[in-house]
Amino acid sequence: MPKKEILLKHATIYVTYLLIVWCFYRFLFKFPDNVEELIIKPIVWLVPILILINKEKLGLASIGITLKNLFPAIYLSLGLGALFVMEALIINFLKYGGFNFGANVGPGPFTATLGLSFATAISEEAAFRGYLFSRVAIALKNSWLANILTGIAWTAIHIPIAFFVWNMSLPAGIVYLFITAIFGLGSAFLFARTGNLASSILLHVLWEWPIILFR
Repeated sequence: MPKKEILLKHATIYVTYLLIVWCFYRFLFKFPDNVEELIIKPIVWLVPILILINKEKLGLASIGITLKNLFPAIYLSLGLGALFVMEALIINFLKYGGFNFGANVGPGPFTATLGLSFATAISEEAAFRGYLFSRVAIALKNSWLANILTGIAWTAIHIPIAFFVWNMSLPAGIVYLFITAIFGLGSAFLFARTGNLASSILLHVLWEWPIILFR
């Protein structure tokens, strides 16, 4: 295991890089969602993680890519995620006076939209829970403090999409960022409990659908 100082240094470098590069990307470019989530985001978010893991001489299991605790990871995320699904149904019903699931999903097939949700979840959860949270928690020996610190960065990286891509009003943007922050805390909590990235990925997908149906 590398020294705690090295892990903290790598985590700091990575989150600084990610915040700067991704914010500039949001300001300067807008590609189709499938290009962004399947090509650009994996390159920008995941390739540096693989480089850092190699330098640390740690395997993919160190970011939660493992079969260990797989079933607890699944049922815990489904249990917590059910709350997000219920929220999505209620918001959608109230907004449209009935259920209208095609309103914000778009014209494409539902399965394609769901697939993009999983692609997004894999990149973002590997970055923030798998890599950043795990490294900061080890370095600080305090999972709650690590959760809060990485949660701040997690919320910050969603500011550009809220206001410059989705063009949310200030009140709607604040609500969205608050929900995003709460999700980040819950996702890191599950990851700390299971050590398996599947818990965070599945929870992310279940959390994202209320956002899709709301906006």
